[in-house]
Amino acid sequence: MTVSTSSHNIAWFHCFSGIAGDMALGSLIDAGADVEEVRQLLRRVPFGGWELHTEPVLRGGISCTRAVVSISDDVVVRTHANIVELVRGAQLPQRVETRALAVFAVLAEVEGRLHRRPAGQVHFHEVGGHDAIVDVVGTASALEVLGIDEVRASAVATGAGMVRTAHGLLPNPAPAVVRLLEGVPTYGRDVPVELTTPTGAAILAALSASFGPMPAMEIGGTGFGAGSRDIDDLPNCTQVVIGTTGPGPATGPNGQPVLVLEANLDDATGEQLAHALRALLDAGAHDAWITPVVMKKGRPGHTIHVLADPSLSETLRDLLRITTGTFGVRAFSGERWPAARTISPVDVAGHPVHVKAGGGRIKAEFDDVARVSAETGMAVAEVASRAEQAWRERVGAQPVETEGHPTGIHPSGGSEPA
Repeated sequence: MTVSTSSHNIAWFHCFSGIAGDMALGSLIDAGADVEEVRQLLRRVPFGGWELHTEPVLRGGISCTRAVVSISDDVVVRTHANIVELVRGAQLPQRVETRALAVFAVLAEVEGRLHRRPAGQVHFHEVGGHDAIVDVVGTASALEVLGIDEVRASAVATGAGMVRTAHGLLPNPAPAVVRLLEGVPTYGRDVPVELTTPTGAAILAALSASFGPMPAMEIGGTGFGAGSRDIDDLPNCTQVVIGTTGPGPATGPNGQPVLVLEANLDDATGEQLAHALRALLDAGAHDAWITPVVMKKGRPGHTIHVLADPSLSETLRDLLRITTGTFGVRAFSGERWPAARTISPVDVAGHPVHVKAGGGRIKAEFDDVARVSAETGMAVAEVASRAEQAWRERVGAQPVETEGHPTGIHPSGGSEPA
């Protein structure tokens, strides 16, 4: 089988000091996104009273770009419907519009859950202001200027203590940040600063295809986006690494090196096994699965398998021991030839649903489908059908051939294949 030799571009956000909207935007500009091209796309959004400029700064001795939004308009509260109308009326490139709407959709969903009201009736405060709209649409625009096909991220750092918001003092990380980062690997730093903001968390929750260590890629550039203040003993910035990966199935005789870790277990509970799988995937494994086996003396048991990059062998080996209590782990070296795919968000009844496309087929991500079904009352099959139809309508006019796999979309990475 032959495939297109075109590569796809990845932006990996390294959130060692958290992430905010201005930090994400600043890192992409620092990595090479032309700020004037970003401004030109932002000016299509029908609202005024803002200006975007950048300044070089140091954070912890690291050279960074700070994205600064100047405001001359005091309108700061908008509903989700207001923002959707602004973005859809801007005639932005399709991926910019889709990414921006996906970010605001997850924000509206979380705010609605926190304040017990429908997402469409949510009033944004901090994230409804000009600066947040510029941060979100600007980040989506910068990703487009750089030609990014896929977003990934590291585990996300959060701060401690209390933060002041439009609702008064709230615990840090703020409730919205905690909700937005559900299912995302996170860790806390003992720093009394809001390292990760709702806007930054929403960008990751809506746009990241996966979380973990820096993926295998040919690095093309990197950038650092500065936070608004210095922090003792911690560079207050977000890093982005830009790179390219191959199109998927082998372009030569050798595939991507992988390691398979295995352990036999005869005394682990179902809860332990499920916890181990989640922990291994969160730590960066390509895949992890369990098979039932009959062990010595006829005892039933399980074998847990972990597919991973060889560089993670020590981390995942130790994690396998800790989560299962196994007395031994074995390993086999191998290769894999992952197929090209994309994961991109579409809108279903005002809610983001990610759709995976590649290999001549598309499929709505079931976790998103189940969530939207529960929140809207639509049947699961109806949500999935609408999401896949929305994807077809979006890309149908822009087909890109992949030899042997006519997916109708430019191939890119998506979540890790087995």
